[in-house]
Amino acid sequence: MNVSFRQIRLFLALAETGSVTAAAKATHITQPTASMRLKELSDTIGLPLFEVVSKKVHLTDAGHELARTAREIQNSWEIYEQQLNALKGLARGKLRIAVVSTAKYFIPRLLGTFCTKYPDIEVSLEIQNRDGVLRRMRENLDDLYIMSMPPTDLEIEDRVFMDNPLVVIASTQHSLAKKNKLTLTDLTEQKFILRERGSGTRMAVDKFFKAKKFKPDLRMELGSNEAIREAVAGDLGIAVVSKHAIAESSTRKDIKILTVADFPIQSAWHIVSRKGKILPPLARHFHNHLIHSVTA
Repeated sequence: MNVSFRQIRLFLALAETGSVTAAAKATHITQPTASMRLKELSDTIGLPLFEVVSKKVHLTDAGHELARTAREIQNSWEIYEQQLNALKGLARGKLRIAVVSTAKYFIPRLLGTFCTKYPDIEVSLEIQNRDGVLRRMRENLDDLYIMSMPPTDLEIEDRVFMDNPLVVIASTQHSLAKKNKLTLTDLTEQKFILRERGSGTRMAVDKFFKAKKFKPDLRMELGSNEAIREAVAGDLGIAVVSKHAIAESSTRKDIKILTVADFPIQSAWHIVSRKGKILPPLARHFHNHLIHSVTA
C-alpha cells in the first residue's frame, strides 16, 4: 500500500477540522488539490474514508481506523525528529498539551518559563472543559493532559504536581462577608452558583457536600469561572471555585473568600498521559518542568 506522509497529514487535518477546505488551508495546499489527494488515498485504501452530510465531513469506520493509525505514525515520526535534534544538541519540535479550563490560570506562566529554556519549540495548547479534554485523551491527540479529576475508565499514567484548593466566595456586600468564622450550617439558607456537572471542580464539590450530608440550594450552574465570578460579584449567590480561578481577581474589591470550617476543599492538579504512550522528549522535559517548578 503506497501512502505518503503528505496524504497522512492531510487526512489528519480533515479528521480534526471536519472540512476539506479547512484541511487544505491547514496543510497549505489548494482545495482542489486536497480533494484529489483524498480521493487518491481512498482509492489506495480501497474503501470510502469519509462522507459529506449537510456540508460536514463524517469519517467512516475505515476513516476512523486510518485516523488512529495516522496519529500513531505522526507521533512516532515527531518523537524520532526530536530524538535526532537532541543528538544534534538542538531542542526543537512540538509540544501538545490539553488542559481543563481552570488550569488556564497557571499553565501559560509555566509554559512561558519552559519556552524560555527551549525558545525554538512549537506549542499546541488546548483549553477545554473536562469532557473535551477526556475526548482528546481517548483519541490520543496530545502528549500531556492537565486536570483535577483524572478518568477512572482509561489506563493512564498519573502524577500529582500541585494543590488545587477550592474556596467559598461571596460578594463583599453579602451579609456573610462581614463574618470571620462560618460553618456549613451558616450556608444552609444561601443560594449557590456552581460549575456545570461533569467539571472537575463540580465533581469535587459534590463529593464533599455528599460526605458532609449537605445539600446546597442551587440557584444556577455556569460553564466558566469568569461567569461565576461576575455572578457572585453581582450578589446572585455564593460559589465554590478553585483558588487559582480567583488569583487574578485578588485586587478586586467586589469578591471575598469566606472563612468556612472544613474549607478549602483539598483537591490537586494532575499530569496525565495515556498508559503505554511513548512521550516525545519535549513532553518528558515539560513533565519534569511542571514538577520542579512547583516544588522549587
